[in-house]
Amino acid sequence: MDNATLDSLILKLHDIQAVKFGTFKLKSGLTSPIYFDLRVIVSHPALMNQVANLLHKRAEDAGVEFDSVCGVPYTALPLATIICSTKHYPMLIRRKEAKDYGTKRLIEGTIHPGDRCLIVEDVVTSGSSVLETAEVLEKEGLKITDAVMLMDREQGGSARLADRGITLHSVISVSRLLDVLLKAGRIDTASSQNVERFIQENNTYISTKENGSSAPKKSCRELSYGARAAFPDTHPLAARLLKIMEDKKTNLCVSADVTRSEELLEIADTLGPLICVLKTHVDILQDFTADVTSSLKELAIKHNFLIFEDRKFADIGNTVKHQYEGGLYQISSWAHIINAHALPGPGVLQGLGAVGKPLGHGCLLIAQMSSQGSLATGDYTQAVVKMAEDHTDFVFGFISGSKISEKPGLVHMTPGVQMQTGEDGLGQQYSSPMFLKALISLLFFRRNWVIPST
Repeated sequence: MDNATLDSLILKLHDIQAVKFGTFKLKSGLTSPIYFDLRVIVSHPALMNQVANLLHKRAEDAGVEFDSVCGVPYTALPLATIICSTKHYPMLIRRKEAKDYGTKRLIEGTIHPGDRCLIVEDVVTSGSSVLETAEVLEKEGLKITDAVMLMDREQGGSARLADRGITLHSVISVSRLLDVLLKAGRIDTASSQNVERFIQENNTYISTKENGSSAPKKSCRELSYGARAAFPDTHPLAARLLKIMEDKKTNLCVSADVTRSEELLEIADTLGPLICVLKTHVDILQDFTADVTSSLKELAIKHNFLIFEDRKFADIGNTVKHQYEGGLYQISSWAHIINAHALPGPGVLQGLGAVGKPLGHGCLLIAQMSSQGSLATGDYTQAVVKMAEDHTDFVFGFISGSKISEKPGLVHMTPGVQMQTGEDGLGQQYSSPMFLKALISLLFFRRNWVIPST
């Protein structure tokens, strides 16, 4: 693949604004100086054909052998279609969600277990979308060893996929794109350096193998809040929370379990600058009025924290839907975060999500509890994790006493402390104030932890 062809392609992509420079808010909540919108390629047939041809040539030059092709939904689908129709490969289509009728399959097309399938992607940041597609294909018995993509953002995706046994072959890298646009006078040095700095500061993954030697892989607890927020599959509300934690240098949540509105608002105003989340039990307020939640929202904006109503929804979908949006408390109108038990099944998330998703709100699933004799353990906890991973459009994390998922975009909120060690007389077990002091002392060193009280 000659340099002149790649340089020409980069300039064409810039011409059609498939790559843009400025200030862009990403899905993760981060503000980026560069944005890739490769969906516009579909309106330029000649360019789309050229990109598809270059993707195939990249795989061919790398000596990749494959029997079928699958494009990551949705932007890469037309590119995979062109490759298959012009090069005569069988195509497979991955659905983002299984149909609830007919075959209910996630993969469409004729599947031959044991075949090698090449994954096609447009842009790779963390590699999450490629991995998700690979996992679905592998469950059907297909072998996934290679993926080809147009643009590598060089933020750790290639290393992450390599550690999972998938080799990533890119046509263009961000580094080359910046060099070409800078030399062509399309961007200035300041813009180029700004993008380079953003890429370096928001690397999403460190390989387990560096320079031929073994190195420990960064877990989600060791990644910075900003890096976790940058993952493409991080829920927007989780990204917002992680960004607040990054900006305020705090991962503390205060549980304002008080019975008077004046005391609740005083806690919110006094501790607001020090916390990332304020947790409420609004139904124990003895003097509740709508003015209380209005004031609470104003304080959340003033001090930049999120409001978490600890309602623990646990009923059928239709009931929790009304509990969430209606009644005396109208929780959906003021609480950014809610939580729910998984016991009723996915219907509880469908009911809550019907209200919360359009508002940009999110839900934590209760996977473990700190109360003595809790049944939320073992297989039940694992089932909760599976339910969360199946509903990441609304669920952004867990209430749990330990780390139960490796996904960096999922938040773990753990039961916290009270002023005295022991129990509350009703089975709730608390840590000691010494534990709280230890957490505060570690706050600026282990900034990836989320240790709010629940």
